[in-house]
Amino acid sequence: MERHEFLAALHFGLRPRNYLEIGVGSGLSLALSRVPSIAIDPRFQVQTEIRTEVHLVRATSDRFFARRDPLRYLRGGRNPWRNLRHSRPILGRLVGRATVDLAFVDGMHRFEFALRDFMNVELHSAVTTMIVFDDMLPRNATEAARDRTTQDWAGDVYKLVGVLREYRPDLILIPVDTQPTGMLVVLAPDHTNTVLRDHYDGIVAANSLPDPQNVPVSVLERLDAVSPEAFLDTGALRTIVRCRRLHLPRSRVRAALQRDVGPLLAPETHPVLSGETAS
Repeated sequence: MERHEFLAALHFGLRPRNYLEIGVGSGLSLALSRVPSIAIDPRFQVQTEIRTEVHLVRATSDRFFARRDPLRYLRGGRNPWRNLRHSRPILGRLVGRATVDLAFVDGMHRFEFALRDFMNVELHSAVTTMIVFDDMLPRNATEAARDRTTQDWAGDVYKLVGVLREYRPDLILIPVDTQPTGMLVVLAPDHTNTVLRDHYDGIVAANSLPDPQNVPVSVLERLDAVSPEAFLDTGALRTIVRCRRLHLPRSRVRAALQRDVGPLLAPETHPVLSGETAS
């Protein structure tokens, strides 16, 4: 399944109330959204018809998230009926904290940028937020280089998976075998967790290595990746929609998602799914 097909299926099944995209390009992925959206890219060149309300931000994601209230656009206004029609919170600007329902990250293809994008998006997430990364499964060392020399360039963002598994075992990570260069679905984020920020400098120093990159065989051969069809056949999307509607607590949301996707994942790569851990 091609990446945009998979992303379209996520939009359909997840029924997000809003959408955040980092890395817009020509707008092919942004065109899939039908809900209020924020799209960030310092050099976007949208050539595709966009059929939703969107706040296009010509800036780096770091500069965008440094704003005082970066998700202000998603809050809506003071008119509750207009907010309802446009899938925004009914109370608009009175809500205390705006969160993202679906985020797609396809920004700068270097590990440290992807890590910062994750930390920034997670800070504005709920436990029912789904964060999706593109270009997580390069097919060779050339595609995985930090400096681009190929048409299909993944860069070294694949390293994000190993770092999240080590530092954030509370997350549910699903590498997905989409074409051409794979994706990663992150479930059950926690906006209160500061582990990555606390260890950011050390993580970057250990992972920002010069080319050529020593890409693990498990990444090159997609040994840990699941088929997009298999993920979509789980009940994870329905679970997220139900938990979002019922405002269930974090522990119950994580447990439900673990039951849904656990059979897809190898115990050695997701030990959290085979036992209880702190949420």
